[in-house]
Amino acid sequence: MSPNIKGALLMMGSMAGFTINDTLIKLAGEQVPLFQMVAMRGALATVLVYLLARHLGGLHLNFPRHDKWLIAARCLAELSATFFFLTALLHMPLANVTAVLQALPLTVTLGAVLFFREQIGWRRIVAIGLGFTGMLLIVRPGPEGFSIYAIYALIAVLSVTVRDLITRRMTVHVPSLTVTLATSVTITVSAGIASATTGWQPVPFDAGVMIACAAVFVLIGYLCSVMVMREGDVGFIAPFRYSSLLWAQALGWVVFGDWPDAVTMAGAVLVVGAGLFTLFRERAVHTAE
Repeated sequence: MSPNIKGALLMMGSMAGFTINDTLIKLAGEQVPLFQMVAMRGALATVLVYLLARHLGGLHLNFPRHDKWLIAARCLAELSATFFFLTALLHMPLANVTAVLQALPLTVTLGAVLFFREQIGWRRIVAIGLGFTGMLLIVRPGPEGFSIYAIYALIAVLSVTVRDLITRRMTVHVPSLTVTLATSVTITVSAGIASATTGWQPVPFDAGVMIACAAVFVLIGYLCSVMVMREGDVGFIAPFRYSSLLWAQALGWVVFGDWPDAVTMAGAVLVVGAGLFTLFRERAVHTAE
């Protein structure tokens, strides 16, 4: 398996983990305040990451000081992305926020070209463009949603772009689980501080179960998101971020009863087609080499 194929699988795993987590948080959010949920989920996820890291021997700080500064910067970028994303999400339609966030494959790829001098061919550029077009058909954002909070969403995109590019600059000596643990602790502590302003409420049993399951899936998302930026070519891997839209459509139908219409299905076909084409190109190039 080439690094690019491995990176594509990790990206899809990350998107699946985050999307399932979002679904569980949305369900539990009908009974528990948002920041309380994030703090509870983060506390459990932090414990799970710590236990997993200790078991696998992936928790240590025996790496260059340069990498330690990169981890700190990555945590700040993650914290910024979380704050601006949640603020935008609370004030904008979900479709509009999703549309803005789907610019990430373009911004990450552009960042890799500008800062890392990575080369991408015209076929990959076309595939990313087709995937972006399919995304627009799925979410169909309306201009009424673009306000000051849309700028918050754009700042979240910038923050995630910086986070991913920082991750790519880390050396191989930094364990992915160490980075994941640092991220989880940062988000948990911040959510705990924020929750103090809204107060805590009793948690029903079913909501508690959903928050616990969300912790497992957000752990998968965190870990895969760290590992993916250390594998392969960003220009190849980035389009597979669109798979989050497919997960969202499937979960929306199964959990919330939202059946996608013809335009949405057409967009999904474009997204999947762009990903499969990129995958086919990678296999062809890998075979030729």
